[in-house]
Amino acid sequence: MSDMTFPIEHLIPTDDGTIRGLLWLPESAPECGAPGLVVLQEIFGLSEFVKSRCADLARMGYAVLAPAVYDRLVGDEEEVPVVEADGEDFLQRSMDLVGRLDWDRAVRDGFAARDELAAQEAVHGDRIGLVGFCFGGGLAFNIAAVAKQAGAPVAALVSYYGSALPGLLELADDVDCPSLHHFGTKDSYIPLEQVEEIREAVTAGGSREQIHFELHEGADHAFDNPNPMFHHPEASARAWVQTQAFLSEVLPA
Repeated sequence: MSDMTFPIEHLIPTDDGTIRGLLWLPESAPECGAPGLVVLQEIFGLSEFVKSRCADLARMGYAVLAPAVYDRLVGDEEEVPVVEADGEDFLQRSMDLVGRLDWDRAVRDGFAARDELAAQEAVHGDRIGLVGFCFGGGLAFNIAAVAKQAGAPVAALVSYYGSALPGLLELADDVDCPSLHHFGTKDSYIPLEQVEEIREAVTAGGSREQIHFELHEGADHAFDNPNPMFHHPEASARAWVQTQAFLSEVLPA
């Protein structure tokens, strides 16, 4: 297995042209193919944090594809927007980008990324999961529902503090794959009462044993992002251990 720290640029075919993405492939894969993970970005784009988590997953033995969800906001010759978490207006700049997105188009692009990853020669096409952070956590949930409806269910879902989940709970019946949801108890974006509503919906009142729901005491929204404005070291470390254990159990590399 190679270091997998650096990805290769990869074009993802969709039903409306291509979008750019980043791909991490194992240097060697099992004869049956490596499991794959599509990673969906937070609101800042394919930031250094998101790329570092992709590299972490690749080092675990997964093929990883991260679509550049903001690609459709710029021309083919322009760089895809990334807002690194610095400066006074970085949150507003990020919200402006999200506000320009077509959510349904982003879902279709994410599903196309799932198909593209499954088609890679080194990947086991029936063993594709989704991992999403913040904006991407809700996007991954929606993609999982679409995949189930299309007869191509994903093998696993990991959602970190999915910010769109409160508005997506009508899709919960279609997201019955093994799933892990992370939330902080001090999330200033999603109140704890809403978090409990999400838990009730996605676990079907606790009846779905394969749906894991982890609350991280004292952690705010985006607690896995290393920026000091968001980071909760204990919650981040604990959630990552839980994520690794979950993936190793339901989608072993």
